[in-house]
Amino acid sequence: MATSKLPDWYKHLQTHHAAYIQALEQLGKTIREDGPLDAKTAQLVQLSAAAANGSQGAVHSHVRQALTCGATSQEIQHALKLATSTIGFPAVAAALSWADQVFEAQTGD
Repeated sequence: MATSKLPDWYKHLQTHHAAYIQALEQLGKTIREDGPLDAKTAQLVQLSAAAANGSQGAVHSHVRQALTCGATSQEIQHALKLATSTIGFPAVAAALSWADQVFEAQTGD
Protein backbone atom coordinates (compact mmCIF):
# COMPACT_ATOMS: atom_id res chain seq x y z
CA MET A 1 0.00 0.00 0.00
CA ALA A 2 1.25 3.46 -0.82
CA THR A 3 2.65 5.30 2.16
CA SER A 4 0.35 8.28 1.57
CA LYS A 5 -2.70 6.07 2.22
CA LEU A 6 -1.41 4.81 5.54
CA PRO A 7 -2.93 6.21 8.73
CA ASP A 8 -0.84 8.91 10.41
CA TRP A 9 -0.32 6.75 13.50
CA TYR A 10 1.10 3.92 11.38
CA LYS A 11 3.45 6.38 9.66
CA HIS A 12 4.52 7.55 13.13
CA LEU A 13 5.27 3.95 14.13
CA GLN A 14 7.26 3.43 10.92
CA THR A 15 9.37 6.46 11.76
CA HIS A 16 9.88 5.88 15.46
CA HIS A 17 9.85 2.08 15.60
CA ALA A 18 11.21 1.19 12.18
CA ALA A 19 12.73 -2.21 13.00
CA TYR A 20 9.56 -3.33 14.77
CA ILE A 21 7.31 -2.33 11.85
CA GLN A 22 9.68 -3.90 9.32
CA ALA A 23 9.57 -7.18 11.25
CA LEU A 24 5.79 -7.01 11.48
CA GLU A 25 5.46 -6.35 7.75
CA GLN A 26 7.88 -9.20 6.97
CA LEU A 27 5.82 -11.56 9.13
CA GLY A 28 2.67 -10.62 7.20
CA LYS A 29 4.46 -11.12 3.87
CA THR A 30 5.82 -14.51 4.95
CA ILE A 31 2.43 -15.73 6.12
CA ARG A 32 0.68 -14.57 2.92
CA GLU A 33 3.28 -16.30 0.75
CA ASP A 34 3.22 -19.53 2.78
CA GLY A 35 -0.15 -20.80 1.64
CA PRO A 36 -2.38 -21.43 -1.34
CA LEU A 37 -4.90 -18.60 -0.81
CA ASP A 38 -4.87 -15.83 -3.37
CA ALA A 39 -4.36 -12.25 -2.18
CA LYS A 40 -8.04 -11.29 -2.37
CA THR A 41 -9.17 -14.31 -0.34
CA ALA A 42 -6.42 -13.71 2.22
CA GLN A 43 -7.57 -10.11 2.68
CA LEU A 44 -11.19 -11.23 3.14
CA VAL A 45 -10.10 -13.74 5.79
CA GLN A 46 -8.09 -11.06 7.57
CA LEU A 47 -11.04 -8.67 7.26
CA SER A 48 -13.28 -11.13 9.08
CA ALA A 49 -10.66 -11.51 11.82
CA ALA A 50 -10.43 -7.73 12.14
CA ALA A 51 -14.22 -7.56 12.51
CA ALA A 52 -14.12 -10.28 15.16
CA ASN A 53 -11.48 -8.27 17.00
CA GLY A 54 -13.58 -5.12 16.80
CA SER A 55 -10.69 -3.21 15.27
CA GLN A 56 -11.97 -0.31 13.19
CA GLY A 57 -8.49 0.53 11.90
CA ALA A 58 -7.81 -3.05 10.81
CA VAL A 59 -11.23 -3.28 9.12
CA HIS A 60 -10.47 -0.06 7.23
CA SER A 61 -7.05 -1.40 6.25
CA HIS A 62 -8.27 -4.79 5.06
CA VAL A 63 -11.20 -3.29 3.16
CA ARG A 64 -8.75 -1.01 1.30
CA GLN A 65 -6.37 -3.91 0.67
CA ALA A 66 -9.19 -6.24 -0.45
CA LEU A 67 -10.38 -3.60 -2.92
CA THR A 68 -6.80 -3.24 -4.20
CA CYS A 69 -6.69 -7.04 -4.67
CA GLY A 70 -9.85 -6.95 -6.78
CA ALA A 71 -12.62 -7.59 -4.26
CA THR A 72 -15.91 -5.86 -4.89
CA SER A 73 -17.86 -4.03 -2.22
CA GLN A 74 -20.45 -6.83 -2.42
CA GLU A 75 -17.78 -9.49 -1.76
CA ILE A 76 -16.47 -7.50 1.19
CA GLN A 77 -19.94 -7.08 2.65
CA HIS A 78 -20.66 -10.78 2.14
CA ALA A 79 -17.42 -11.79 3.86
CA LEU A 80 -18.44 -9.70 6.84
CA LYS A 81 -22.03 -10.93 6.93
CA LEU A 82 -20.80 -14.55 6.84
CA ALA A 83 -19.29 -13.96 10.28
CA THR A 84 -22.65 -13.09 11.88
CA SER A 85 -23.30 -16.50 13.43
CA THR A 86 -19.78 -16.58 14.82
CA ILE A 87 -19.15 -13.04 16.09
CA GLY A 88 -22.70 -11.71 16.36
CA PHE A 89 -24.81 -9.07 14.67
CA PRO A 90 -23.49 -6.04 16.62
CA ALA A 91 -19.88 -6.76 15.65
CA VAL A 92 -20.83 -7.35 12.01
CA ALA A 93 -23.01 -4.24 11.89
CA ALA A 94 -20.12 -2.17 13.20
CA ALA A 95 -17.71 -3.70 10.67
CA LEU A 96 -20.17 -3.06 7.83
CA SER A 97 -20.37 0.59 8.86
CA TRP A 98 -16.56 0.81 8.92
CA ALA A 99 -16.39 -0.79 5.47
CA ASP A 100 -18.92 1.76 4.22
CA GLN A 101 -16.64 4.54 5.48
CA VAL A 102 -13.92 3.24 3.17
CA PHE A 103 -16.32 2.87 0.23
CA GLU A 104 -17.59 6.42 0.75
CA ALA A 105 -14.06 7.82 1.03
CA GLN A 106 -13.15 6.20 -2.28
CA THR A 107 -16.25 7.39 -4.14
CA GLY A 108 -16.50 10.77 -2.46
CA ASP A 109 -20.13 10.16 -1.48
